[in-house]
Amino acid sequence: MNKPNYVLAHDLGTTGNKATLIGVDGKPLAAAFVGYETAYPHPNWAEQNASDWADAIVECTRQLLDQSGIAPQQIATISFSGHMQGALVVDSDGYPLRPAIIWADQRATAQADAMARAFGSDVNAIYRRTGHRVSPAYTAAKVMWIRDNQPDIYNDIGYVLQPKDYAAFLLTGDFATDYSDASGTQVFDLEKRAWSLDLMRAFNIRAGIFPTAYPSTQIVGRVTPHAARLTGLLAGTPVVIGGGDGACATVGSGVIRAGDAYTYVGSSSWMALSTRAPMFDPEQRIVNFAALDPELYFSLGNMQAAGGAFDWIERLLRDAGVNAGQHAELDALAAGAPPGSGGVLCLPYLLGERSPHWNPHARAAFVGLAMSHGRAEMVRAVLEGVAFNMRWILDVLRNLTGPGGIASMRVIGGGMRSAVWRQILADVYNLPLSRPHLDAAATSLGAAIAGGIGVGLFPDFSVVEKLIPIEAGEQPDPATNARYEELYPLFQQTYRALKPIFDQLAESG
Repeated sequence: MNKPNYVLAHDLGTTGNKATLIGVDGKPLAAAFVGYETAYPHPNWAEQNASDWADAIVECTRQLLDQSGIAPQQIATISFSGHMQGALVVDSDGYPLRPAIIWADQRATAQADAMARAFGSDVNAIYRRTGHRVSPAYTAAKVMWIRDNQPDIYNDIGYVLQPKDYAAFLLTGDFATDYSDASGTQVFDLEKRAWSLDLMRAFNIRAGIFPTAYPSTQIVGRVTPHAARLTGLLAGTPVVIGGGDGACATVGSGVIRAGDAYTYVGSSSWMALSTRAPMFDPEQRIVNFAALDPELYFSLGNMQAAGGAFDWIERLLRDAGVNAGQHAELDALAAGAPPGSGGVLCLPYLLGERSPHWNPHARAAFVGLAMSHGRAEMVRAVLEGVAFNMRWILDVLRNLTGPGGIASMRVIGGGMRSAVWRQILADVYNLPLSRPHLDAAATSLGAAIAGGIGVGLFPDFSVVEKLIPIEAGEQPDPATNARYEELYPLFQQTYRALKPIFDQLAESG
């Protein structure tokens, strides 16, 4: 039998689990996907059943083994990526006590307010300790909501887990997390890389309910005989904890050195910069996470609707009788409109906004429409609006890093299949773009690299530079950039002018 040289990476996303079998060359041999549902039992609530995660892990593993023809003995390790900032509460035996409250859930606003009050006027202290502004989006506020509303469940909590932590438990019977997921809980000291007992006391969260946090490359257990019977894996196979999806995507995009940056454009979008220390913005417009590499962090600004805004305008035009399938026709429309969309600006805030505004009341708007404008200008304005908001995040990062701190930008995600959109980003950023050549999803590849390092298949994270070829991309056009430099301040002024109206609309219901 050949030496084990495959990594099985599970990526527990919001819509389902994708499992990928990846070789030492970074190439995927086979992939399987099993979806699961998100429940929205009340406005602003979002929950998933951990049993669905378990079923997806078992089914994906069996599918992969069947499809690939790879013997279980050839799998060197299993590792994980997963969506972050949730709260799956389990008892001391690992039995889920209620559905998991996931990242999108916003119910814990009262608890977030209580977190801020616990530090009085010095709420910035929480940001500097954890890397995150106070928000109901994070794990701590969700656990506090359970404490305040479901005390019987809270009293039975043995551990608070993230999706990939639960997956590791299912295979090993051991409880663990990693630094990247821990850094999304808002009770983790980012620079010390340790749970903050002081914050737990201040928030009245019971100490001891968060599992030990390890580097993402840590072997946290081995496949149990029971898990082996369920999945077809070999009992005793080492399991590496992996990381949160944002951290895994950062490595999978090839960003593994301080100063490297990338933009991800999917349904949502974010921009991340790899750093040697957290970067704290006085206005708290960006957040900070621990990276997979224990020597690094990444500073990040994320927006709610990027590809989602593109999908929205595509759906409107499709419903109006335009053949806009697969977005190709929209690309052609956008390419036919001039830079600046003939003076039309779009605020793409269809789901409120996080970075840089952190304003749930923000709304979308077209400004500057005239009788001469048509579909082409509106489509291009949406793409430009996303780019302008991402430029706003870029400027925050640039101000923190200093002149010359970001010299180029890598781009990944489904939205970056659009050559028109890539060129718009290059021109708005005034930066050259590059594209990692990815045969597997960036999150899966990042998890696989962490797993491979953990069991000695790879020496360290620098292996990314061998596994992920980087292709030169779009260059900024000076004339187009000059046009965007005129419009970018107007985009910012438009948001500021409309913000009071957004607030009043929210108050009026």
